[in-house]
Amino acid sequence: MPLRRIAIYCGSSRGSDPAFSAAAVALAQHLVGQGIGIVYGGGNVGLMGAVADAALAAGGEVIGVIPESLLAKELGHEGCTELRVTRTMHERKQMMVDLSDGFVALPGGFGTLDELFETLTWLQLGFHQKPVGLLNVSGFFDPLLQFLDHVSATQLLRPEHRASLLSHDEPQALLAALHGFEPHTCGKWITDLR
Repeated sequence: MPLRRIAIYCGSSRGSDPAFSAAAVALAQHLVGQGIGIVYGGGNVGLMGAVADAALAAGGEVIGVIPESLLAKELGHEGCTELRVTRTMHERKQMMVDLSDGFVALPGGFGTLDELFETLTWLQLGFHQKPVGLLNVSGFFDPLLQFLDHVSATQLLRPEHRASLLSHDEPQALLAALHGFEPHTCGKWITDLR
């Protein structure tokens, strides 16, 4: 499947490390340079705002998806190519998945991790066959990756499902991994349990 649009999950703050913002800008610029549109949470603050601003400045397509409750707090990015407003967070996440051909998480907090893990769960269950990756800026996700290795080692996560989460510290390498992702029969294990 061609990667026409990538959903980017990231923080609504910039975090303590300037490398986070630099990576957000670099990722956005690289995707635009490859002719890939961006789908993101629709905010104008934090790493979300950095992604959108960089992509728009480079002439890229940016689709923001934001719940009306957050739009009402004036957090919506008015410069997006398109800003879609949903009623709920659940609708937001579904729409972002529907609009995207792959997913990348940048550093972020609960919201970013929620989006990441829901997307991974849907991949595991076979609800989609799209690549999911981490841009591991300054080793931000190292503890998470180690934890997932632990979960796999305790046989609570199948090795093929652990391997489905891609991770690189440079946008170019991560995008190459997303392009090379081979969908597997993630949902087949449910049948095997019967």
